[in-house]
Amino acid sequence: MSKGTKLIVVVRDPVTRAISDYTQTLSKKPDIPTFESLTFKNRTTGLIDTSWSAIQIGIYAKHLENWLLYFPIGQILFVSGERLISDPAGELGRVQDFLGLKRIITDKHFYFNKTKGFPCLKKAEGSSKPHCLGKTKGRTHPNIDQKVVQRLREFYRPFNMKFYQMTGQDFGWD
Repeated sequence: MSKGTKLIVVVRDPVTRAISDYTQTLSKKPDIPTFESLTFKNRTTGLIDTSWSAIQIGIYAKHLENWLLYFPIGQILFVSGERLISDPAGELGRVQDFLGLKRIITDKHFYFNKTKGFPCLKKAEGSSKPHCLGKTKGRTHPNIDQKVVQRLREFYRPFNMKFYQMTGQDFGWD
């Protein structure tokens, strides 16, 4: 790879990301165990099962430590998945700046699709039709016990704090 390679990494609240991961898997394999049973090694003690990939992926600081062995932090842009939804033009503006591109993508290129819960392109390049994320995006998440969500927030907090420190960005996942 070129020494000048730039990485763009989209991150989102690791708790929401884990639930979304589970929702995706559930849509393909409806007979999988509950989110709660996959989350904990021991529900009584609250011990999180870090061997489950849906949990592992959200430990962003661990992944960044590995990436920094090969790429300087200045060559990695972390895009907020939440801001990509709430302000797609703003986040894509950051991407364009990071890549040294002229800012051509603006608010006028997007509309919010209430059904999907995501912004969509008003029209795709070379098409007269709007373009939205596919059927696999925007699914309704199952209801997860708030105590489980809270325990996951506690679990991820130190990793999130380390990630914020490493990136110089506070993503506000608390």
